[in-house]
Amino acid sequence: MAAGGAPQPSPPPPARAAARPSRAVAMGALAGCWVLSLLAYAYLSWGQGLEKEEEGTRRAQAAERPGPAQPHLIFILADDQGFRDVGYHGSEIRTPTLDKLAAQGVKLENYYVQPICTPSRSQFITGRYQIHTGLQHSIIRPTQPNCLPLDNATLPQKLKEVGYSTHMVGKWHLGFYRKECMPTKRGFDTFFGSLLGSGDYYTHYKCDSPGMCGYDLYENDNAAWDHDNGIYSTQMYTQRVQQILASHNPSQPIFLYIAYQAVHSPLQAPGRYFEHYRSIININRRRYAAMLSCLDEAIHNVTLALKAYGFYNNSIIIYSSDNGGQPTAGGSNWPLRGSKGTYWEGGIRAVGFVHSPLLKNKGTVCKELVHITDWYPTLISLAEGQIDEDTQLDGYDVWETISEGFRSPRVDILHNIDPIYTKAKNGSWAAGYGIWNTAIQSAIRVQHWKLLTGNPGYSDWVPPQAFSNLGPNRWHNERITLSTGKSLWLFNITADPYERVDLSSRYPGIVKKLLKRLSQFNKTAVPVRYPPKDPRSNPRLNGGVWGPWYKEENKKKKASKNKAEKRRKKNKTKKKKQPKVRSSPDCHSGKPAHLAQKCHCQ
Repeated sequence: MAAGGAPQPSPPPPARAAARPSRAVAMGALAGCWVLSLLAYAYLSWGQGLEKEEEGTRRAQAAERPGPAQPHLIFILADDQGFRDVGYHGSEIRTPTLDKLAAQGVKLENYYVQPICTPSRSQFITGRYQIHTGLQHSIIRPTQPNCLPLDNATLPQKLKEVGYSTHMVGKWHLGFYRKECMPTKRGFDTFFGSLLGSGDYYTHYKCDSPGMCGYDLYENDNAAWDHDNGIYSTQMYTQRVQQILASHNPSQPIFLYIAYQAVHSPLQAPGRYFEHYRSIININRRRYAAMLSCLDEAIHNVTLALKAYGFYNNSIIIYSSDNGGQPTAGGSNWPLRGSKGTYWEGGIRAVGFVHSPLLKNKGTVCKELVHITDWYPTLISLAEGQIDEDTQLDGYDVWETISEGFRSPRVDILHNIDPIYTKAKNGSWAAGYGIWNTAIQSAIRVQHWKLLTGNPGYSDWVPPQAFSNLGPNRWHNERITLSTGKSLWLFNITADPYERVDLSSRYPGIVKKLLKRLSQFNKTAVPVRYPPKDPRSNPRLNGGVWGPWYKEENKKKKASKNKAEKRRKKNKTKKKKQPKVRSSPDCHSGKPAHLAQKCHCQ
């Protein structure tokens, strides 16, 4: 038989075979097919082997490629992840990637952020407390003509000065009313993500109020209509990170700020992530768990991309939540007190860790005090950048604390002073020993001590039973009714991290010391920036898209109109002298009226 399988002339067969000539022909054909199959299989297997070999070669070349002297900086910010909501804090939610990265790195177990979105993001990107940027109150609303102050040098701007390529993927939430406020004008080479604080994970659509709805997905400075394909945002953002890494030369330093939308409401997740959580009765908790599992997988894929494209060995990966979890939206901060939006530990103590081959003490736990403002000077120092001498930062370089186990240079944290938050009805100067008005919402940490004044927010402990089918009774057993007239609390957080024992009446000397520290901080505060809603922000006026609406010509026209009005009044009064209005230096005279609301609480 030839290689092709065609029958060849042969001597007459034996008598027994003569009766079945067709069988011989069939067998020959089958043998030919078998040979062809072998050849085809060998060819295909060889092709697959080549692909695997080429992929292996690419990875090996990427790993061997010399990296820059400066490390690649990867900052991953989760949204609304509760303190308990990670495997290594005892959660029932599976987070194998986070658990592994944290176990091989340094877990930050005395790590603080701010209680809501905008404040944490602003402090990360500027290294300054809210009282020093005017963002003391609430968040930046989509309809407000407000953004991170333009005179603050941002982290990506400082990194660009020393040769970094800077990219942001995910949620901005630092204002966008002017083009100068956009991420690409604040130091990022590229931006792909949302401008607002929340939105639909698939349609990327957001309604701030009835009639105020629009699309919120951006590619640099323009609406990313081409990406309106119904892709779940966690997966879409991860794909973009992979594309950035695939196209970047690892011999050049890169700063990647990945601010995932997850696990912020609305509670949405692809169906397959619900498989492991059917036993969770509480529907919000079940959806939240699915979202967190998807996020964990996304971070796994980011880590794989860092390794595949030659970045990992010279990278520093920092993981952080932006604030505590919201129990009504599935999050858990147990056993901490309070939730997102409060100054109890459950609102401000965050999941955080650092993972890097460059760490000297891997597999350790850091219990030193670390705050989100510390990343600004820490990362600039790692990047061999410079911080101007006249720059007044509130953050500290904590790399040696994290990497080598040194004591933290930080001894205190101003959690915030919000002079326009709802005042505590029973707060007073008398309750603050004449040093501080305890009606004002504020919180400060000095070494082991934490002081709160005013209305700190929802103060319950919400145990895991609250998310089961056991009913509300177990939950309500944990609830506390605040004492009548209470507007000041003192806790030893080291001894009592769950804030169960108020020590304010036992240690009045400590209380006075911390009140004085609050007063000192308050003297450095700038006016609160919280302007009223601007109707021009409506997406209907901007092609159905949330985006910059403030135009410079509007400002010039208004200025010209004001000058004309002043000239008219001057002529009308025939140069009659007007009495001067003296403004308090504490309220920073000369600021626009909408920026000068109650700058100091005294």
